[in-house]
Amino acid sequence: MEWYRERFADKTVLVTGASSGIGKAAADRLLAEGATVVAADVRVPGEGEAEGGEIVALPRDRYIYVHTDVREEDAAVEAVSAAVEVGGRLDAVVHAAGVAGGGLLHLLDLQEWDRLIATNLTGTFVVVKAALAQMLSQERVDGERGAIVAVASMSALEVAAGAGAFGAATSGVVALCRALAVEYGRMGVRANAVCPGAINSPVLRSAFSAPGLKETHQSYRDATALQRFGEPDEVAAAALYLVSSDSSFVSGATLTVDGGYSAGRDHGIASLLEIGDAPGGRPPF
Repeated sequence: MEWYRERFADKTVLVTGASSGIGKAAADRLLAEGATVVAADVRVPGEGEAEGGEIVALPRDRYIYVHTDVREEDAAVEAVSAAVEVGGRLDAVVHAAGVAGGGLLHLLDLQEWDRLIATNLTGTFVVVKAALAQMLSQERVDGERGAIVAVASMSALEVAAGAGAFGAATSGVVALCRALAVEYGRMGVRANAVCPGAINSPVLRSAFSAPGLKETHQSYRDATALQRFGEPDEVAAAALYLVSSDSSFVSGATLTVDGGYSAGRDHGIASLLEIGDAPGGRPPF
């Protein structure tokens, strides 16, 4: 449908963490829907290379890459300035930059704690601070000066052993988005958070890269109601909803995109009762 494909026509969106995973998926979808995209990352994105290796053409008049370390205020200001220079204003931010890691808290060294907090939480603050300075200076369009969505994690809602530091950082991201919604709603700025579950992305691969975590990796899939990992594009779709006019009355929300992981646990009961796809499955009632 044409109206859907052009949902972000004449909009300029800053996407952080845009070189891979959720950030890249968000940038790709925004471009497909007509947006001008400023892709910010510490790594240079592949030359139009999609996750599956297919080479895609980038609309050069609507796409610009800016080398950005989200922990640095000057870099965030430069990324926002690039968006204004290319698009005339900053309509939205999809903040997807982040790192995984952690360990049991009594074994966690301060350097690892600082790395997780600095990139995931402080980085979010640095980016939204720069974005707010611009958004508050521009005129309202359809009642809004801008929309912000930050990608947190299901660890912000339900922490697993070894993910305490990551959970603390991403819980802070959720709280920060709520604060933004309360403080800046009357000024025409909306802010929301997305909490992905286990997503097929570099962050997930990094989180389970340590020796001996193969069974843990599998256990996360088994504990997810939909019995699979998510894809970056599925999280990107949620993020785009939250910065689009479709969510014009949504602010301060936390949208969980985790395949039902945080809803609860099956513990094999469905299979025991032979429900659904189980052999000999029958309706539960």
